[in-house]
Amino acid sequence: MDTSELYARGLRRRKKMFGEADVEARMAAAGAFGAPLQNIINAYVYGDIWERPGLPGDVRSLVMLGITAASNKPAEFRVHAKGALANGCTKAQVQDVLLLVAMYCGVPAAIETTRIAAEVFGETSAADPAAKP
Repeated sequence: MDTSELYARGLRRRKKMFGEADVEARMAAAGAFGAPLQNIINAYVYGDIWERPGLPGDVRSLVMLGITAASNKPAEFRVHAKGALANGCTKAQVQDVLLLVAMYCGVPAAIETTRIAAEVFGETSAADPAAKP
């Protein structure tokens, strides 16, 4: 498969998971400077790796939540939490992933992402002072 087909397939998957407006905003965020990276993301991350048959989308989403939480990437965690909803992950599954992160990577790794997950799952809002750690 050529890269233009991978790119198109990946862009479709991204938009399905995160919504067209969010994907377009992320792709435009770094302008022309970021275009080569967006090409890699669309073609290889979403067009190739996310399309492999070995893991269903919900499992891939849960893995991404664990990775982004454990590596202290809250902005990426937020993006993938929204994708996890689109891929059918439940609140209980996400909560269990974050408890595993807390146990194996340390509580500080799970604090911010737990707050983000609560917000994404409608448990709290960003403006809620009780939502702050």
